Amino acid sequence: MQTAAQTFDRYLSILEVDAEPPGIEHLTRLVRAQVNRVPFENISKLWLRKTRGATTVPSLEEHLDGIEHRSFGGTCYANNPFFAQLLRYLGYDVTICGADMSKPDVHLVSIVRLDGREYLIDVGYAAPFYTPMPRDLDHDLEIAFGTSLFVLRSQDRSGRSRLDMFRDKELIHGYLAKPESRKIEDFEGVIRNSYSNRATFMNVLVVERFFDGRSVRIHNLTLSESTPETTKTTQLADRRELVEAVERHCEIDADIVREAIADIPLQGDIYD
Repeated sequence: MQTAAQTFDRYLSILEVDAEPPGIEHLTRLVRAQVNRVPFENISKLWLRKTRGATTVPSLEEHLDGIEHRSFGGTCYANNPFFAQLLRYLGYDVTICGADMSKPDVHLVSIVRLDGREYLIDVGYAAPFYTPMPRDLDHDLEIAFGTSLFVLRSQDRSGRSRLDMFRDKELIHGYLAKPESRKIEDFEGVIRNSYSNRATFMNVLVVERFFDGRSVRIHNLTLSESTPETTKTTQLADRRELVEAVERHCEIDADIVREAIADIPLQGDIYD
C-alpha cells in the first residue's frame, strides 16, 4: 500500500513535472502536462465495466496504472477530481465544482484560487485547455483549435462561468460551471448512472489525445486529426479499422479496444 506522498510523486513522474511551490507558471506546466498525457476516453470505462463489473471510477492508484501501462485516461469524473487531488497535495487552493449541461451537475470542473485570482481548470472535457483559464476577465476568452472554438464567458451575477463550444461556427455544446464547493460524493448518483446500459458513454466510443500542436479524436467511426489551424476528418469503414485507428493513434491495445466495444452499438453523439 503506497503512502499519499508516494502516489502523488508517481503522478508527477507520469506527468514529468517536478513539485514546486504554487505559482501560475508551475500550474500552467501541470495543466499542459495533464492534457497532453492523459486522454479523454471512455474505452477504459467500457472495458472495466465488462471485465470487472465496474460501476464507478477506479481508485487513484488504478487510474495511474491505466495511464502508465494501458494509455488510458478517463472522462470528467476521473480526470478532473484526481487532478484536483494532485493540485491540493501540492498546496494549491482548489475546489471541485459542479457544472450543468442538459441536466444539473453532470460535469465536474475545478476552480483554483491563486494570487488573488480564480482560474477554471477543466482537464476532462476533451478540449485544448492547455492553460488555466482566468474567471475574472471582463471579456470573453476564446480558444480556437482546428474547426472548434471554445468561448469562456465572463462570470454572471451569481459567479457562474459559461463555456460554449462551437464547431464549424455552430454552437454544439457547453456547460455552466458553478463556483460552490462540492465533494465527489455529491456526484455518486450521476456517476453510477453513467455506467447504466442507456447511458451515452455505454453506447459510443470516444477518445481524444492532445499533443503539442495537434490532437487526434476518434468518435465512433469518425477520425478527426486537428492542428490549431485545420481539421482533417476521415470515416472509418468498420470496427476493424476503428480498433486499428485507436491503437495506432492513441496507443491503447487493440485487444482491449476490441473487447470494450464488442457489444455496444457505436451510435449516438456525446454532445447530444
